[in-house]
Amino acid sequence: MKKTIIETNYTQTICWFNNTIIDIACAGKIYYENGYVEEMHKYHFGSNFDCSIISENGIYAFIYNKKGTKGLLLKNGEILREINRSYYHANDNEYPAAFFTHDNGKTYLIHCPNEYCRIDFENVETGEIITNIPERNPSDFFHSRFEISPNNKYLLSKGWVWHPVSLITVFEIEKCFENPLLLDKSENEPKVGSEINTASFISGNEILIGCSEEEPYDEDLAEILPENSVAIWNIETNEISKPTKLNFEFGNLFAIDKKYAWDLYKFPKLINIESGEIEFKNEDLFCGSQKSSIISNLDNEPRVAFDRKTKKIAITTKGKIEIYSK
Repeated sequence: MKKTIIETNYTQTICWFNNTIIDIACAGKIYYENGYVEEMHKYHFGSNFDCSIISENGIYAFIYNKKGTKGLLLKNGEILREINRSYYHANDNEYPAAFFTHDNGKTYLIHCPNEYCRIDFENVETGEIITNIPERNPSDFFHSRFEISPNNKYLLSKGWVWHPVSLITVFEIEKCFENPLLLDKSENEPKVGSEINTASFISGNEILIGCSEEEPYDEDLAEILPENSVAIWNIETNEISKPTKLNFEFGNLFAIDKKYAWDLYKFPKLINIESGEIEFKNEDLFCGSQKSSIISNLDNEPRVAFDRKTKKIAITTKGKIEIYSK
């Protein structure tokens, strides 16, 4: 286990790019693990923005408020346009957004600009929403915490339905380009009888899923994923591994591989998802209380960023960024 500390004056948003941490909202300030700092862009943006994502090529970025309705789409640090989402339960629901790079070389912002329950693909350069067709009729699902699979094939939405039940659903992206109606209701979801409050891609077809401590809503399926347990779901065969019970509270999980995952509920932990044991923890570093996409009661949470390429986790604290790697 390795811990690296980077001293900072102020951080507003953090995300990973090329094994460095970038604060997009603060002139694209780049933090290297050796302590070197440089600014990539000219402009600083308002303190209302607390989250950011960056495109695969590093050209485009999106800064936004996790519990808000507003965001800014940037190109090389300069504003392309303002991005909005529905106000409906925005204060309760983490902002859904992800970048996707198509085989045609174009970059798209995947988000919900029209309705909280409707996913759209927006060409970042032109602003064209290519999934905007009259026949759209989305099901009542609060999309949140978008994640693209490592093979660039699938979109994972970690959201909820009323009243409220945390669930996840998966979309095959290329098929949705061909037929946007497939974004309105996905049939690709794990058949379990309990809430799924967290999920993370392990590989192109495997997802680590975690169940909350809430009682199951379908007793007939409850044994597949009991309360407070984790398992691996194969999204192509729809098979779910034998679950592992965790004897502690957990929140957002970030999969490292089929054996390990980071958990950041209250403090950072390295979990062995085969045994259910905590192999590393740092109780001195508070890293938030988020346990699902519903975040209405959470304020002033630390900034957190996971680098899927290196499996490193970064957490902001007063005057520094702490980085953990297995």
